[in-house]
Amino acid sequence: MTITAAADGSALGNPGPAGWAWYVDADRWAAGGWAHGTNNMGELMAVLDLLQQTAHVDEPLSVLCDSQYVIKSITQWMPGWKRKGWRKGDGKPVQNVELMKALDAALTDRDVEFTWVKGHAGHALNEAADERARAAATAYQAGREPDGGPGWAGSATDHPDVRPGQTVAEEDLFSAFEEQAPVSAEDEVVALERELLTDQCRSDTAAVAALLHPDWYEIGRSGRLWSREDMLATIGPLSSPVDLEVVRTSRPTDDQVLLLWRSIEDGTSTLRTSLWTRGRSGWRQLFHQGTSEA
Repeated sequence: MTITAAADGSALGNPGPAGWAWYVDADRWAAGGWAHGTNNMGELMAVLDLLQQTAHVDEPLSVLCDSQYVIKSITQWMPGWKRKGWRKGDGKPVQNVELMKALDAALTDRDVEFTWVKGHAGHALNEAADERARAAATAYQAGREPDGGPGWAGSATDHPDVRPGQTVAEEDLFSAFEEQAPVSAEDEVVALERELLTDQCRSDTAAVAALLHPDWYEIGRSGRLWSREDMLATIGPLSSPVDLEVVRTSRPTDDQVLLLWRSIEDGTSTLRTSLWTRGRSGWRQLFHQGTSEA
């Protein structure tokens, strides 16, 4: 019999306090997180922990995700990344590479199918995973340890030295992140700009609101002036994928990043300017403008 589970991640501020969770039923679920992480890290870790905790199970596994990034990374992009030494087509290192490598190992000889489900659309398993991932992120925000859940009986998490939702083999998985040089403000802002282009983020009004400054406004490509309230009332999944090409970045002040970038959608090119400002809750977009490119 196929095991069906939902996996989800959450980040408050993105990056910020982050959580992950997978859910099968009330007796089989796990959650965890970090004081500082991203949505994508949470999404990937949820799948990784699910794979590791069910490694001793013979049944096929069906994983429900509301993240196209996770599904495409695992099912489409990973083989090419491996051939290129874990680098993307443009030669840049793959993001979250330690997680990707661990997922690659955990998928070996496993019968796993990934299915996309729309987030926050009433899907029972997805909602249960989302609720637990967000609770874990909220716990870290408050300085508490989250409820790790019962995990999966017979998995490595039964080890007395490991919290539910972790595995012995991967206790130090994130030490690699601590050893890396700090991410630059420019790279952090570009990552957040990309996040705003994902259907996962755009389907979650609260996630978008967390990335927009209270005084945010936009001059659209058509010349329309948009308020924050206008945007939050109308935002939703994109009709087609958008490629983001960074043109240049600058730092007007230590707590500001001005990002000039090009969006390409269905062959149409638009030059865009985004001003991001850093406050107590992290980086938030203050202004955006789009101009059709001849």
